[in-house]
This record gives sequence, C-alpha cells and structure tokens, in this order.
Amino acid sequence: MEEKAESKKSVRKRADEIKSFRCKHLIAVLENPTDVKNIGTVIRNVNALGVEKVYVVDPRRSLPDDWQDLRGQKGVFKTSVSAVKWTFVKRFDSTDECFDHLEKMGFKSIVTSPHVKGKASIFLHEGDYTVHHKLAVWFGSEATGISDIAVERSEMCVSVPTFGMIESLNLGTSSGIVLYEVAKQRRGYQSRYRLRGRRGERATPLPTVILPQLDG
Repeated sequence: MEEKAESKKSVRKRADEIKSFRCKHLIAVLENPTDVKNIGTVIRNVNALGVEKVYVVDPRRSLPDDWQDLRGQKGVFKTSVSAVKWTFVKRFDSTDECFDHLEKMGFKSIVTSPHVKGKASIFLHEGDYTVHHKLAVWFGSEATGISDIAVERSEMCVSVPTFGMIESLNLGTSSGIVLYEVAKQRRGYQSRYRLRGRRGERATPLPTVILPQLDG
C-alpha cells in the first residue's frame, strides 16, 4: 500500500511539473493510419512533446470510439509506452467530419507532405506556428500520404527537408520532428505572452524546458 501511495504521489508531482509546459490548443491529426503501432508511436511523441490532443481519422473503424476503451488496446498501449493513458485521443469516421469539428472549435489546420500539393508550401523551419491561436497539424497515411480533401481545407503544406534517395520519413519520425518544432515555437510564445495577438506580455518569461533532475 505504501508503494502504491508513493507511486501516485510521484505521478501527481510529475503532472504538476509539466502542466505549464503543455501546448494549449495544439492537436495532432492522423489521417487514415494503416498501422496501429504507428498510432501508438505518434501518441508517445505527442505526450512527450507537450501536444494537447490526438485526433485520428479512422474510416475503417479499427479503433474504438471511446478513449477509455482505446487505453486498453494492447497494441496502442505497448507502442505508446503507456502514453495513451495520459493523452486524449478522439476518432472520426472521415476527413470532412474531423475538419468540420475542428473548424467549429475555431482551429486552423496545416498538413504535412514531402510534395507540393498545389497549396502554399514551406519547409518546416520557415514557418511561424504561433500565428494561429488554435492549430491542428495533419499527418497523412503511411501508404498514400495526405488526402486532397485535407490539402484543400488546410491553410498550407509543410515539409521536412530530406537529402537522400528516399524523400519521405515514416510517420513516427516525421511526427516527432514536425511536432517538436511546432511545440517549441508555441511554448516559447506561451512563455512570453498570456494572450493571443502578442498581448499580455509577461514581466518575466516562463521557462520553456524542464531541467533534468540530478540522480541522488
């Protein structure tokens, strides 16, 4: 009993430590992922990088509707290294349904792709990801990439520069790289300002990293 109480205390302490570092109004969206293991990997990235939520467009209904049921799925739980316990995940039947929900909540979307999709297209390091108060970052299917519908309904297309014979990255890697940059910028903004539009500047900026604890 004492060990369980101490474990809960440790979890609560960690939750309090990371609270101010979470990126508010930042959602990662997975469109039609084909591998459950990749979903778990992205959930782990999302949790580790301080992204607020994960949405999954799942037309094959491979995931349960209820988040609590998803937390019990062995494949997702294992590959997320239990991060699914601490990360809010919501599924949608279609891309349009997800966009409708996001737009109703005031979110703007950007999509990721190694190819120019007939939309404003930038490299990851060129973007300012603090412009929109509420932002959803979309990642396409491992097999077919981002859909035309998602491109049409998004603000712009973002790509990670590559320099090898293979010009695309797997979903786990690309989501980690992209979300790190986006979250870093937005965390920096939250550190300096309390309100949108660069208003409410703080007299003393908040820290943007959690310093590692020394052993012993």
